[in-house]
Amino acid sequence: MRTVLDARVAGTSGGAIAEQALRACVHCGMCNATCPTYQLTGDELDGPRGRIYLMKQVLEGTAPTRLSLDHLDSCLSCRACETTCPSGVQYHRLYDIGHAAVAEAVGRPWPQRLQRRAIRWLSTNPGLFRLAVILGRSVRFALPAALRSKLPAPVAAGPRPQSDHARTMLMLTGCVQSAVAGHFNATTARVFDRLGIRLVEAPRAGCCGAVDFHLDAAEAAKAKARSNLDAWAPLIAAGAEALIVTSSGCAAFIRDYPDVLRDDPAYAPLARLAADLVRDPLQVLAEAELTPRRAPTEPRIAVHEPCTLQHGLKLTGGIAALLRRLGYDPQPVADSHLCCGSAGAYALTQPEMSARLKVNKLAALNASSPAAIYTANIGCWLQLGEDSPAPVRHWIEAVDAVL
Repeated sequence: MRTVLDARVAGTSGGAIAEQALRACVHCGMCNATCPTYQLTGDELDGPRGRIYLMKQVLEGTAPTRLSLDHLDSCLSCRACETTCPSGVQYHRLYDIGHAAVAEAVGRPWPQRLQRRAIRWLSTNPGLFRLAVILGRSVRFALPAALRSKLPAPVAAGPRPQSDHARTMLMLTGCVQSAVAGHFNATTARVFDRLGIRLVEAPRAGCCGAVDFHLDAAEAAKAKARSNLDAWAPLIAAGAEALIVTSSGCAAFIRDYPDVLRDDPAYAPLARLAADLVRDPLQVLAEAELTPRRAPTEPRIAVHEPCTLQHGLKLTGGIAALLRRLGYDPQPVADSHLCCGSAGAYALTQPEMSARLKVNKLAALNASSPAAIYTANIGCWLQLGEDSPAPVRHWIEAVDAVL
């Protein structure tokens, strides 16, 4: 695609990324075939190709409109288009730059700004989020149905091993996950302990920054990234083999730290090092010798692969393959490449579109009447758990159950 960037963008690192992505696009439209929002609306501007045109116009100097921002806001950043694209267009890198440029130029009405700040403030502070959930549960009967359904049921984390294995790996604590799904990390620690691996959470590390980044607060996201890197640096220097991240959305964002901090020479090298160390637990367990101590009590299951796992980490099929090795019977899921509608804060900022995607995803996952649905991301766990007839769990729980 022929591109002539505006002088304000040309020559910047962001401009170079955008230009590379724009020039790689050949207008074929294959991306629309796997775009969740295009599948729902049929509107060209709700698909990757149309959004690329919108961003191209703005980056070349055309003033954007409110309609441009609305179409870009409705993008899930699921990256299914990247998996489909025959030209290798790195859409999410272009989107991060183009969407921010449009949002800055158009501006948002105060209710939107207030909503985004409130989401960021609450979700990135685990203590506050945990308190809000506890209060919500205590007055659950008085809450509107839409809000009541979003309160996750409490799950006991179980014991954490107090081991001193020679092999050590870092583990991200997280924000929302640590507040309402502490069993993700606790269960992972138990499983890894059986493999002779000690998982360590850096005390000063916290939210990965993804929520801030995708809600018009790039500087706040960068600050969180730097804080995490500072907390991890001593442990990496001491020999930590990997950075284990139990939510694929956080893992995919940390993999993007080199992009997020590309203009920060002090942190860019450490960002690259941390990104290279990121591992989903699946990547470690897939190579391990696992001997089940018992057969699954309910082997018939469905696996929901989050977009970040499929299109960000490129681990499609891995969960089902691992669980099949352990005696489970994963059932086929139609349109497994399509997003469930969670997408970070998307379920809150785009509730209508999110709800339609969730209905479709739950129908596909429950079509085979599985005993449980297993996923790999905190957002998907919350989203699908609202209405699913089958319980929704993290796949590491299925591993723990048989080991």
